[in-house]
Amino acid sequence: MDNKLYNILVPVDFAVRNKWAIAKAVELANSFQCNIHLVHVTGKRKNEAGRQRSVDTALRKLEQIKTAYQNHLSGEGHIEISVITGSKMRALSDYIRRYEMDLVVTGLSRFNLVQRLISSVSISRLAKKTNIPVLAVRSSGLIYHFKKIVLPVSGEIPMRQIRLAALLGRAFKSTVYFVSLRKHADGHDNVVDKALEIVQSISTIPVQCFLLEGQNLAKSTLDFSRKINADLIMVNPVKDFRLPGLWSTLTNRLLSYASRIPVVTVNSNKS
Repeated sequence: MDNKLYNILVPVDFAVRNKWAIAKAVELANSFQCNIHLVHVTGKRKNEAGRQRSVDTALRKLEQIKTAYQNHLSGEGHIEISVITGSKMRALSDYIRRYEMDLVVTGLSRFNLVQRLISSVSISRLAKKTNIPVLAVRSSGLIYHFKKIVLPVSGEIPMRQIRLAALLGRAFKSTVYFVSLRKHADGHDNVVDKALEIVQSISTIPVQCFLLEGQNLAKSTLDFSRKINADLIMVNPVKDFRLPGLWSTLTNRLLSYASRIPVVTVNSNKS
């Protein structure tokens, strides 16, 4: 994780949820003076003429979106637009690597249950596949800067989350809250202490540590975040951050899907 964001990717499918993803990307771009990439993925079509019409239509729509938001950018950042073909996950992953994206911002549907579930699983897969943080926001997550960042700790030092938290913390003058379950305190208290030491060694942002009650780290993290009116939750796409209960098991219900607070998913496999 670098000390700056240079390029933010927003996948665009021309749904309403794109609006709050782009708005959040603009806010971040103005804070870090970075670029926004609006990317639409079209499916493969056998008919070349039909494929070209689809690309041309998407490009016109992206141009309209670019025009609408360009004036909201301040400083050196600008908006790039692209239409690419292929399967969505592979096409976005290739784009992220080729153009060195630093962050993906995606919107979650307000009411569509199925779309939320699909989006949440896609967020986890994309974070794992690309090692790039993926920030999921709803319409309710637009009005905040990231003043309170909650970072759950379980079993290992989350280096990439810590570095991103420090990066955002410096930009927004945030407080970072490390949380872990009390039942794991005997086994993981050193991890929390080490995480605290690492943050303090790379940044002067305020840090607080809390041991939470409960059996499921995702649920306890979400409850704590609501209680303190957190602005961002930072998680790793692993089992710890799936919510408990039969419904959650059947639907693979991830924390990003259940939270009204923006959630950034950061894979820890790459330090």
